[in-house]
Amino acid sequence: MNRPIRNVGFGIMAMLLALIAQLSYVQVVRADQLTTDPQNFRVTERDFARARGKIITADGKILAESVPSQDNLKFQRVYPHGPTYAHITGYQSLLYGATGVERVYNDQLLGKTIQLSVGNVDTLFERDPTLDVRLTVQSAAQEAAERALAGRKGAVVVLDTQTGGVVAMYSSPTYDPNRIVSHNDKRARAAFNEFVADDSNPMQNRSTRERYPPGSTFKVVTTAIALDAGIATPETRFPVLTSLPLPLSDKSLSNFGGNACGGPLREAFRESCNTVFAQLGLDLGEALATGGSKFGFNETGPPLDDSPRPVASLGALPGTFKTRQPQFALDAIGQGDSAATVLEMALVAQSVATGGNMLVPHFLARIEDPKRPDPNAAMQDAKVWRNVMTPSSAANINEMMQAVVRNGTGTAAQIPGIAVAGKTGTAETVKGVAPHAWFIGFAPAQAPRFAIAVLVENGGGAGDNATGGRVAAPIARDVLSKIFTTQP
Repeated sequence: MNRPIRNVGFGIMAMLLALIAQLSYVQVVRADQLTTDPQNFRVTERDFARARGKIITADGKILAESVPSQDNLKFQRVYPHGPTYAHITGYQSLLYGATGVERVYNDQLLGKTIQLSVGNVDTLFERDPTLDVRLTVQSAAQEAAERALAGRKGAVVVLDTQTGGVVAMYSSPTYDPNRIVSHNDKRARAAFNEFVADDSNPMQNRSTRERYPPGSTFKVVTTAIALDAGIATPETRFPVLTSLPLPLSDKSLSNFGGNACGGPLREAFRESCNTVFAQLGLDLGEALATGGSKFGFNETGPPLDDSPRPVASLGALPGTFKTRQPQFALDAIGQGDSAATVLEMALVAQSVATGGNMLVPHFLARIEDPKRPDPNAAMQDAKVWRNVMTPSSAANINEMMQAVVRNGTGTAAQIPGIAVAGKTGTAETVKGVAPHAWFIGFAPAQAPRFAIAVLVENGGGAGDNATGGRVAAPIARDVLSKIFTTQP
């Protein structure tokens, strides 16, 4: 064999080896990535040609199901209560992929995760061995949140303080996922483009994907850091002031309405005294930033089983206290660099209720086989995400939060016969625009069962009355009241 022919042979062998290597890489290394790629139309079309399991609330309300369709895709996904639960269920669209619970539990809904066992051997031979996804969400709580917000921009999050389960997560405005999942491409595109072009951004989950200055609700975090660090106790006294000069600047920070306040920390918390907590922020210094990190600020967002995942909340920047002391004073009262999701602030309230732990928030209660229902199947266990304060600090803050609702800024959250603990917040945004109204809390205060966070953007049109106590606290009261009237 002469040299040219031999070189050609070597070249062909090299190309064959390269081709084999590329095929192996695609089929083995990138198999999962390609399978889950929303642009892989073959996989998407295959998944649409079979039924999916149902998505169901804790109390049995069907949120998503597949019905036969008169086209080549065979099944149409429908959302019977679409807008009310849209930011939880998400959608499964031929054109736009999947979001929310539909995306996170896609394999379970399609029955791809059924395991072989003595009791379900025959399941493997079924044509559509789908599974249902049972959520922790309670329909009464979710629908109460929708009614209470009454079309105002904002969000409500309710968490189970024993399990970490999401009891309600409502974001307003919302959208109808049924329009996006239409098999009529023209209608689906028109709906999607309409939602995207809407200035109110209805497809954005304001509970997990938007950050807002938390205002005075952040004082719960500041108090926890100060108590744990030994900087203050509930009885530590602060000077009575109308404003606090800010170091490294010629400006000062005033109390709400120009009022004078101070005295014991316990009383300052009840009155939501800005000058006291701004001074605490200065006293803490770098500890305010490191303590905030324990709560998840400036870290990754909460590990919720949602898609897209929650964004991280922001707080005082570590390592900058020496040059940014005025900002730290503002951060301590939930302004400045502070920006939190509604979910994050619900977790802050939960951490007080649990004695110091933030639990992993989750939508999933359990996966169910509809052909073999097991009413005794175990629900998902509670898992600790972060330990953020000591039990003694949590107990002290619990008492302070009860005083806020009993005779402080949060009296509108009172529920007859049930002790509520809470903290209001009125967060300034930009000059000339009404502040955001906040409330976070939990109930019953002595034996906490549910934690809540309410955010109403720019006070929901309340004008001069746009405070957390006047706007957000009544929403929390209405939602919690509904939950307690529907509990066994």
